Amino acid sequence: MIKPTMAFVSFKDITVEFLKKNNIDAILLDVDNTVSPPSSKKIYDGVEEWLDEIKKSGIEVIICSNNFRKRVYPFAKSVGLDCVAMSLKPLPFGFIRAEKKLSVKPKNALVIGDQIFTDVLGANLKRLKCIFVFPIAHEQTRFFRFKRRMEVPFLPREIYQEEKGTQS
Repeated sequence: MIKPTMAFVSFKDITVEFLKKNNIDAILLDVDNTVSPPSSKKIYDGVEEWLDEIKKSGIEVIICSNNFRKRVYPFAKSVGLDCVAMSLKPLPFGFIRAEKKLSVKPKNALVIGDQIFTDVLGANLKRLKCIFVFPIAHEQTRFFRFKRRMEVPFLPREIYQEEKGTQS
């Protein structure tokens, strides 16, 4: 239940070719520590270019975040995406709302996120494919430091590498 379909070092490593090969029509994308520093209005380098390439390929993308509306909506607007805030991951409600907004079949949807107990568990409970990406920054709150320590035994050991088409 807490094992992702696959793991990548970063969102930048997930290519259109990989997504097409795996019949992905839509991405339900986490925000904090996946494509943006936690609670920041900035985005990581390369996010806009990556999103442009994904969207040009016809793959739909929606932000699906547990964060509050005042955080998620301005962020989604800044990158030209629709969103679901307060998605309550790992519960399925946010994923269901996102799927309805995109009219996508679950078998063709993919969750991308950086947390085992929200993104990965939620995707698995909803029977969605899931890519775990390693967090770029680490949150400093006591809660998140505890949560990250609890994730350590469940972190993926194999990382997908596009050049080889295999996990290492």
